[in-house]
Parts: sequence; structure tokens; C-alpha cells
Amino acid sequence: MTGAAFFDLDRTLVRVNSAGLWARRELRRGKARRRDVLRVSWWVLRYTLGVLDVEDLARQATRPLKGMREDDFARRVDAWVRAEVLPYLTERAREEVARRKDRGEPCVILTSSSRYAAGPVAEALHIDHILASALKVEDGLFTGEPEYPVCYGQGKVTVAEAWAGAHGVDLGQSAFYTDSISDMPMLERVGEPVAINPDPRLRWTAWRRGWRSERW
Repeated sequence: MTGAAFFDLDRTLVRVNSAGLWARRELRRGKARRRDVLRVSWWVLRYTLGVLDVEDLARQATRPLKGMREDDFARRVDAWVRAEVLPYLTERAREEVARRKDRGEPCVILTSSSRYAAGPVAEALHIDHILASALKVEDGLFTGEPEYPVCYGQGKVTVAEAWAGAHGVDLGQSAFYTDSISDMPMLERVGEPVAINPDPRLRWTAWRRGWRSERW
């Protein structure tokens, strides 16, 4: 078995939280109200603090998509990521992914965001594997419900273990890069935890445990 390199998306591969960017975009387009943006900001803060009820959030976030065509939504998100998120992709992220790939390690984006948002970032970094939160689709239309487990907290470990088992990867020999204390289950599951742009609690934890910690 071999190791792999798992990378969180928001504030790790890119310097921003993409949910906040999307909310501000929808506000500019008249598709959201200021209170919607404030609500997203509140969710982001709770995510940073590691106290987010992610299943409740997933239900709230996916409900408005009910009946929307998946392919239309995917195209819209793809165009937005290329225009507004990829400019925040860091050079250090490019270098670290390239270093891991040169060592023959599979690279994986492991994110609570959707595959639609992660796809263009994976393409830009030549990452072949994406593990992300999924939305239920029937006959090409969103049902308004999330798939479980949501790829967050312990859910990331569940998703990563399933992928690792299918690809002959040993998580004990793998690395995981993230900014958030909410990812402690996955950080403790791999052999090489790495804190990138860490929030205050993760920065303290990384220092106390002697984990590698960097600003990208």
C-alpha cells in the first residue's frame, strides 16, 4: 500500500472561503439579500470555530436547489470558480501538489464544498481525485437534499477511508493539509497532518502536537 496527499480546498489550496465569495456574487446579481450574506458569514464563522451543525447546514443550503437542472448549475459554478476563485489559488499550493506528484503520491481534494466548486481547482492543479459533499439528483434535477455522509468532520474520514480502500492507499502513510479545527478527525487519522493558514484553535493544536504549520 502507498500513501496519498489529501488537500482541503477553502483557505488551503485557495486563500479564501468560497462560500462567502458565492454569497457576495449572488448579492451582486440580485439573487440574494444582505441577510443571506450575513447568514453565510455566520456559517463560515461557526465552521472556523468547529461548532457547525453541518447536516442542518447541508439541508438548508441544498433546499433552494430543488428542481434545478444539475448541468445548468454545474456550468454556472464552473464559470464562477474560474473567474473568481482560481485567482486565489496559491503558488505554494501549486508547488506542494507538484512535489507530491513527483514523489508518485496520488493527490486528492478532500472538501466539504461540492464537486462543482472543486472541479476547476483540481483541473488547474492536475489533481485527478475529488472527494466532496454531494447533492441528490434524480432525472437530472436536484432533489433539494444532500447525500450522506456530508464530507465534513468525521464524514471526511468516512469518505477518505472508502476511497483509500478502493485505491490501495494507507491513510497512516498519507498527508492531509487543512486550515480548520473542524478537520481534527482526519488530521488525527493520517500519518502526516499539516496545518495550512490555520485558524486559532488549529494553530494552537499544531504547535502543541508538533505538527507542521505553514502560511500559504
